[in-house]
Amino acid sequence: MAALFTGSRVLHTSSDEHGHPMPESTAKICRICGDEIGLQENGEAFVACNECGFPVCRPCYDYERSDGHQTCPQCHTRYKRHRGCPKADGDEEEAYYNDFEDQIELKNHHDYTPDPTHHSESKFSQHQIHINGDAVPSVAGSVAGKDFEGEKESTDNEEWKDRMEKWKSRQEKRGLVTKTGDGGNDKNDDDDDDFLIAEARQPLWRKVPIPSRLISPYRIVIVVRFVILCFFFHFRILTPAQDAYPLWIISVICEIWFGLSWILDQFPKWAPINRETYLDRLSLRFEREGEPDRLAPVDFFVSSVDPLKEPPIITANTILSILAVDYPVDKVSCYLSDDGASMLLFDALSETAEFARRWVPFCKKYSVEPRAPEFYFSEKMDYLKDKVQPTFVKDRRAMKREYEEFKVRINALVAKAQKKPEEGWVMQDGTPWPGNNTRDHPGMIQVYLGSEGALDIEGKELPRLVYVSREKRPGYQHHKKAGAENALVRVSAVLTNAPFILNLDCDHYLNNSKAVREAMCFLMDPQIGKKLCYVQFPQRFDGIDRHDRYANRNVVFFDINMKGLDGIQGPVYVGTGCVFNRQALYGYDPPASEKRPKMTCDCWPSWCCCCCGGGSRKSKGGKKKGLKSLLGIGKLYSKNKKKMMGKHYTRKSSAAAFDLEEIEEGLEGYDELEKSSLMSQKNFEKRFGMSPVFIASTLMEDGGFPEGNNPSSLIKEAIHVISCGYEEKTEWGKEIGWIYGSVTEDILSGFKMHCRGWKSVYCTPKRAAFKGSAPINLSDRLHQVLRWALGSVEIFFSRHCPLWYGFGGKLKWLQRLSYINTVVYPFTSIALLAYCTLPAVCLLTGKFIVPTLNNLASVWFIALFLSIIVTGVLELRWSGVSIEDWWRNEQFWVIGGVSAHLFAVFQGLLKVLAGVDTNFTVTSKSADDAEFGELYLFKWTTLLIPPTTLIILNMVGVVAGVADAINNGYGSWGPLFGKLFFAFWVIVHLYPFLKGLMGRQNRTPTIVVLWSILLASIFSLVWVRIDPFLPKQTGPILKQCGVEC
Repeated sequence: MAALFTGSRVLHTSSDEHGHPMPESTAKICRICGDEIGLQENGEAFVACNECGFPVCRPCYDYERSDGHQTCPQCHTRYKRHRGCPKADGDEEEAYYNDFEDQIELKNHHDYTPDPTHHSESKFSQHQIHINGDAVPSVAGSVAGKDFEGEKESTDNEEWKDRMEKWKSRQEKRGLVTKTGDGGNDKNDDDDDDFLIAEARQPLWRKVPIPSRLISPYRIVIVVRFVILCFFFHFRILTPAQDAYPLWIISVICEIWFGLSWILDQFPKWAPINRETYLDRLSLRFEREGEPDRLAPVDFFVSSVDPLKEPPIITANTILSILAVDYPVDKVSCYLSDDGASMLLFDALSETAEFARRWVPFCKKYSVEPRAPEFYFSEKMDYLKDKVQPTFVKDRRAMKREYEEFKVRINALVAKAQKKPEEGWVMQDGTPWPGNNTRDHPGMIQVYLGSEGALDIEGKELPRLVYVSREKRPGYQHHKKAGAENALVRVSAVLTNAPFILNLDCDHYLNNSKAVREAMCFLMDPQIGKKLCYVQFPQRFDGIDRHDRYANRNVVFFDINMKGLDGIQGPVYVGTGCVFNRQALYGYDPPASEKRPKMTCDCWPSWCCCCCGGGSRKSKGGKKKGLKSLLGIGKLYSKNKKKMMGKHYTRKSSAAAFDLEEIEEGLEGYDELEKSSLMSQKNFEKRFGMSPVFIASTLMEDGGFPEGNNPSSLIKEAIHVISCGYEEKTEWGKEIGWIYGSVTEDILSGFKMHCRGWKSVYCTPKRAAFKGSAPINLSDRLHQVLRWALGSVEIFFSRHCPLWYGFGGKLKWLQRLSYINTVVYPFTSIALLAYCTLPAVCLLTGKFIVPTLNNLASVWFIALFLSIIVTGVLELRWSGVSIEDWWRNEQFWVIGGVSAHLFAVFQGLLKVLAGVDTNFTVTSKSADDAEFGELYLFKWTTLLIPPTTLIILNMVGVVAGVADAINNGYGSWGPLFGKLFFAFWVIVHLYPFLKGLMGRQNRTPTIVVLWSILLASIFSLVWVRIDPFLPKQTGPILKQCGVEC
């Protein structure tokens, strides 16, 4: 017997003397559609591929032969024709069966009756075969005559007639065949059921590659640009500027660094893809009528720190949009992490839970979008569109009034919280608020709503809402947001233990109520779902000015870079709008893919194979396996083997692997091997902490709890797992959960998962899944970018740097390039600052970094500029990004590079070398009452100094250069144009910064002020040079001799 490990199942197949798998009568599950594999006419299990035995059902096998690639998804061997299977293209070359004999046997064989429904499904279902991790879409079309070529002579068979009738009814439903008869109602109902079943068997998503007419020229230009860049560097290095040697060396070093940065940024975008989801098929497969829904539960995480900088009304809108999500109520739980232990947020959440009893049924009754009331009522749109209920207008007005009253109550709480009493806050029952000291308070949990909470106004159940504030004590390291997220992971595992987690910032609300369903199309897919660590959604923002002055939307990153990464191993985790597989957060490896058995030659004796090394490997594996069993870290109920941190752990998919009481009370009733295996489970406490309930939950792959849990005791256990000392001497933050060591814990956590071999998916639904707020003020925006860059610098100096970490893992090399670019981009600021200073130096000194160009050198310069432009144009074509968004991104790359990124590098060096830690400030989430009021608000910060200095230097350089050219005559204007172009390149890129620096201009645009200063300075110098009001001397110039005469 040979065992094939496939995810959480162990499939046993028998083998013949040559090692080929033989069918067995045990029931198996199809790895393509998830249905049970049927039996053949001889009573044995159906085996599609005789080479590797990859489990595929008969309908999927028939479909793959007729409309697919005709190969096994695992070993890629061409499917051979089975008895009774229609003939397909290429079968005449196999000569596997005689068609005439098959037809005779099919007519005379009375024991075997093929299922017409299954065959019909195989003809008209749409499948997607994944080969080596890549999805190959195959779309079922209309049935051609050759599909039935192998059965033309058997049309008198009853089975053939039934199948033809099924096919005709299916075509009638699609409108491809005219209906000729009325038929019975029962038959039509059966056809409807068959059609729904066939639709449910189709893939939940498909990969949409970029059209070749768009992507092929893009790739060609990338290669051409790389070649041109090599020749350009060849010229620059071998042709120094002798009169400006220091300037030439600095410029060449900067250009080489820019070239390397371009390679790191460009090549991960080599194979971008799009994805489509099919929500109707998800419902047909997991929400069938008359059956309990089988959609997976989801735990929502919302994190907040300071309710004064993150207004409670915004957090309340996020919570309300989650509670009203279009998903089964009993499958949704929302956890709010209050890391500031604020009574203001606690009271606001209580008000939110009360208002949700009215808001949630209103949203579900009228299917409103978005389901955050603040943004729904303020949206400038026709809210009556597609609304047919006559009571909608009345209910909407009443709900809007209810929401305004709710806002007033929240505003009253905020006004009350502005001044803290000397004795501290007191709760309604008269007890002091436990979080009066935000740095020294116990853990707090409050459960709202849910199955045991209040119902909505229609008497229906609401999703569970839980307030969590983890314990904080002096002397403990709490790890900011990453620590808060890990506390939520443990609390949710104890209370609900959903297999999937969706984390959001407090200012990111659900703009699309079906966003969770979009993610489930990937995470519940039988083919790739178990191998996905998370599904990342793009970030979209509200309240940004029309021109997006500071590139807050970050469209280039989310619509170009992330789609490129999706074609490799998956997008990076960006901190919010992400649905996690809980098992990936626990540090487990993804399920190992089944590998094709090693083929041996039948012409050599078996002892020859042993001499070639086959036997030695087997014996070595046997010794290794026996050693693990003796050490107690081998197979424990060997159902589901996972790897974590280089050591093997096992867990069962639907129940705890051991009884916790037996571990605590003793090991009676076990033999020595079982006892050693159970003792090895003590290692879980060193990994996950001293909580038997939480450890049991980590072994539940599909969520849920072991039997016999007392709900009242779970709250006590939840309090225990959020204690400040729980993570000590465990792997939390090192290999489990959100990883510590950087303020950008999102990048680091996603990187660790990808190194273990997990894949991620980028989901971009037509309606944006989530929307949030972004800082539109210049200073706030620069501080936000500073925090991101500082996190990248911290990762660069840590052991998790992609330059050297995880080379023994499963990270793809293009994915590694993208992560390297993520951590080294702040260092580009040094080269960028030097390069932006060079134009001013050249203009002031009269030197230039490039010597006099010959014809060939001019060609390389022109070709390089053209390749840069063409690359950008083709990138915009396949991505759909507007040229304005692309240009804003280029401008802010320079602005952030010479300010925030530069400070991040020095702060990172101070932290590593001197141990000086810098605390980041929480970005303000509120705006002024006036539209885009904060856009024009000036806030002084040291980050403004370097860009301001660069603008002044280049403006002075332009004036000095023009004045020098006027003084020296027409011969000096030629070399001046290259220097002026260089200087204007810097000024144009820093122009949005200059606008923010000048603040609001009532009537005079900033560009007018800029040109006025430049032209006035130049005109003044020219005026002084010409001196029009002084008479010119015609005689000899008289000079004072210096002697008194």
